[in-house]
Amino acid sequence: MRRTSHVLERYANPIGLIRSQRLSLLLLLLLAAAMISAGLGMRHPSNVDEERFLGVALEMLQGGDWLIPHRAAEIYPDKPPLFMWTIAALSRLGASPTIALFLPALLAGLVTTACLHDLGSRLWNRRIGMIAGLLFLATYQTYSIQRAGQIDGFLLLWIALGLYGMVRHLLLGPSWGWFYAACAAMGFGIISKGVGFLPAMMLLPYAYAVRRGWSGVARMPGQGRAWALGLLVTLAAIATWLLPMLIKVALYGDEASRAYLSEILLKQTAKRYADAWHHREPFWFFFTNVIPKYWLPLLLALPWMVPAWRRQLARNDGRYLVLLGWVALVLIFFSLSSGKRKLYIYPALPALVLAMAPLVPWLLKRWFAQRPRGRKIFIGLAIVWFFAWFARGFIEPIKEGVNPRQTLMQEVTELTGGDELVLTNWREGHWLFARQPLVHFGIGAPGQTDKAVEWLRTNPASHALIRASELTRCFKPEKASRVGDGDDEDWYLVQADADNGQCHDPTATQRAYRFAWKRPLD
Repeated sequence: MRRTSHVLERYANPIGLIRSQRLSLLLLLLLAAAMISAGLGMRHPSNVDEERFLGVALEMLQGGDWLIPHRAAEIYPDKPPLFMWTIAALSRLGASPTIALFLPALLAGLVTTACLHDLGSRLWNRRIGMIAGLLFLATYQTYSIQRAGQIDGFLLLWIALGLYGMVRHLLLGPSWGWFYAACAAMGFGIISKGVGFLPAMMLLPYAYAVRRGWSGVARMPGQGRAWALGLLVTLAAIATWLLPMLIKVALYGDEASRAYLSEILLKQTAKRYADAWHHREPFWFFFTNVIPKYWLPLLLALPWMVPAWRRQLARNDGRYLVLLGWVALVLIFFSLSSGKRKLYIYPALPALVLAMAPLVPWLLKRWFAQRPRGRKIFIGLAIVWFFAWFARGFIEPIKEGVNPRQTLMQEVTELTGGDELVLTNWREGHWLFARQPLVHFGIGAPGQTDKAVEWLRTNPASHALIRASELTRCFKPEKASRVGDGDDEDWYLVQADADNGQCHDPTATQRAYRFAWKRPLD
């Protein structure tokens, strides 16, 4: 009778577990969708990154060049194209461009939540999987990045898939299929943003754990060829863009496209990491300026988590070593680079919450064992925390209002009658929201005001948009019309009759770029 009961329990429990796992995953995904998509139809590109990526994607659709991205007819060399491909594809499938911009990050947030739920359930139990997903969604950095139309939100998709495949193989394996899936994800991550290889760094703490005989890790001796095949899978994923692009440049490339190769393969990767030319910060920047704010509320639990992690490591638990070791390596990797932005360390977050989740029940019990009312207060605060981020998703677009560059370009079109406009010292929003033919000399070119003067002398029907700080040097103020908001968007419109004759461009032969949207962005 006891044996029969044991057999029934063995076969009945997995069915109940699957049902409850599906329900908990569904509830978690609904929460993730609500949090990340709040205010989706109300959001518009609100910073230069969002303006740039949406503009590049729309120019891909208009011009048909999907291999080499362009910005107002000039090659855009800063990032690989996969993120822009995704926006363009969503737009072509019928999504509004201003919605398509935010959908990749929404997808990444949902996939990451599902991955954390599944890994937590497999490494520990379903309850831990649910906690891991909640911790990820509760973290402020998740809210700030996954709701933005930037590459880092999309990069998380490949980081999460890479993490998932690595954990399934290294901690729950062997599972070579998941390892190769992780390698493919890293390849696609690299052609989204160069640091897509980060999950591979998990192999370092894993190798240490295997060598030292730690528990909780899968041992795979004598599999050198299988490991090497992972590198080939990664290269194959990268080649989906890199190979046709190299062929195109080799057969039809000009000087600009060859310069693009050098820029995207060398300067924007290794050189930018070793000697960044902007966003330069000290080594400790992430620990003093980012983690204290953007890893809330996780940071509040660290005084208890760190000793608990030390006890788990003292027991030679390889699960914690691999997860925490990878978090530490990601932090060190980005801290060693002179260029730092607050979003760079975001890829470490999923592994961090996965290492915190199994200790949360113990921590809550420790906090509230003698204070039952404290548990109710904690639950209330958690509900308020999630609701506040949800509500903010609708409040922020209302508070921000219309993008000032969009308002400016509408005003400029009305004043110029839609005639040709010369852009100087411009930002991406001036190109994205333009409703008339544009001329410019390269977004980073020196002496743009002087070049505009030379252009107006030979094209007197054109208008030029000039910064207030540059006006009196080259133009007569009484012949200029002020436009913009008088703040960041403080500009003057001029024509050839405003030329004061004081400015000349010694490099007048430099190329001018022409661009016009066939369908201006509404």
